[in-house]
Amino acid sequence: MKKILLYGLSALGLLFTASCSDLLEEESYVEVGKNNYVNNAEEAETVLMGIYKDLANEYLYSYHLSLLFTISSDIAQCEGNATTSFREIPTNSHNPSTSQIMQTWQKLYASIYEANDFIETVSSRIDGWSASNQELATIYLGEARALRALFYFELVRWYGNIVLITSTEQSQLPATEYVQADPKDVYAFIEADLKYASEVLPWAVDDTKRSSNAYRFSKGAALGLLAKVYCTWAGYPVRDETKWAEAAKVARQVVESGKHRLIPNYETVWTNTCNGIWDAGESLIEVSFYSPTGLDSDQTAGRIGKWNGVVADAVEGQRGRNAANWKVVYTFTREWETHNDPRMAISIADYKYDSSKGDGPITYISTVTNPTEDNLNKQRQLYTPGKWDTEKFVNSSNYIVNNDKSNINWYVLRYSDVLLLFAEALNESGGSIVDAVDAVNAVRRRGFGDTDHDLSYGLSRDALREAIRKERAYELCFEGHRKQDLIRWGIYYKTIMSTAQELVDWFSNANYTVGRFTVEGRHELLPIPQRDLDLMTQCKQNPGWGE
Repeated sequence: MKKILLYGLSALGLLFTASCSDLLEEESYVEVGKNNYVNNAEEAETVLMGIYKDLANEYLYSYHLSLLFTISSDIAQCEGNATTSFREIPTNSHNPSTSQIMQTWQKLYASIYEANDFIETVSSRIDGWSASNQELATIYLGEARALRALFYFELVRWYGNIVLITSTEQSQLPATEYVQADPKDVYAFIEADLKYASEVLPWAVDDTKRSSNAYRFSKGAALGLLAKVYCTWAGYPVRDETKWAEAAKVARQVVESGKHRLIPNYETVWTNTCNGIWDAGESLIEVSFYSPTGLDSDQTAGRIGKWNGVVADAVEGQRGRNAANWKVVYTFTREWETHNDPRMAISIADYKYDSSKGDGPITYISTVTNPTEDNLNKQRQLYTPGKWDTEKFVNSSNYIVNNDKSNINWYVLRYSDVLLLFAEALNESGGSIVDAVDAVNAVRRRGFGDTDHDLSYGLSRDALREAIRKERAYELCFEGHRKQDLIRWGIYYKTIMSTAQELVDWFSNANYTVGRFTVEGRHELLPIPQRDLDLMTQCKQNPGWGE
């Protein structure tokens, strides 16, 4: 069922491809035959699938928003100590002219245009359709508005001071007329979209209208994303702390609905996403990737498990190479291993696949020929994320032999994330400590497999805050959340610097390149792309990037 998002859209997808200003995308397309299409819900759904397909784009969740932009934190870093090529952003040595920063900016705006165009077109025609078509089309409008909200959420939290474009007409304005919106106004626009979506979309488990809801927005997904939006809105840089209570309110709707639940076995979470198995209980927003060859342009494969997975050399006809450019910061491993948490063995790979040494995994420590402490420490810096282990988790039916691409999916939002956001929002808003602790303990009980590691109801709010932040690191490590968590908590720079010092204290030759380049007040946001800023004469560069 995952293929529904990725098939048969090469022609129809162009119907609603952005024709907005060159400022917001690299290419303009001619809208062909638009007035002769989208005459019923079935045709509308086909175009909607083209907007979903944008999620799997290289500049969005195939690479940039999943792997490249999110890596530099206290738990992960890019391999090596150079700052060129793909290492530029992970080491925070990028600048306003860095190409990847412009590519993602432009692709997000192009996707927003597509969503705007879809919403306008369907809204203008829906009244003339049959009742059954209107019912489906209303759901599709909810999906389109949820997608638009997600695109804007990524824009505002990464780039901060952005242009808010709410219609296709605005996209046609000259670049000189664009002005930056107050981030709070962008968040309010996102809020309105997600509230609408949550009202018209069904719970995934109750959906009888769509032929398939796999990898598509549901009521729970819209509410869960809204909770995450509120928690980000409440934090740095906007700091509207009234949104904590709003986050707790909408998260409670998801938690108390009974429509979502944690998959009982943590490892199954990863075998599912590695094999295209949709489980709407835990997976609220998940990007689907599929290609039989990994190379077909219409059947989108991603970089998940290749760029951020376990090291593997290529074996002709059997497997491609895994570059494994994500490395686990060892101080995170060292601290976590004191907890005897079963999730760690799934999440962190202290091994690699080396065909010269056999078919199975080879631990780094076992490869050390001269086991001095320095030699062991060098190997400990090579550990990688293990959640997307292509050789361990991917079944033959979903496996492609390719050096760059895989069919592994990407979780944007899981139910465990919503539980932890619920706990955080309750704690920060002065809500129920009992409910907050219960939410965290639900995650911990799944992780540990028992109740022996439950948090106490007697924790102070400060202690609970720290416990929730640690739990987010353990449960959600390497899933693209940590850097943005540190930013919204207002501790990104402080955490990078303290991690750098901790690493040096552990091992004088430790590599942590990001610690050399991170600047307080600059790296909490990406710069506005220079090419676009030069065109938008009324707009200003983000703080710290104007030198």
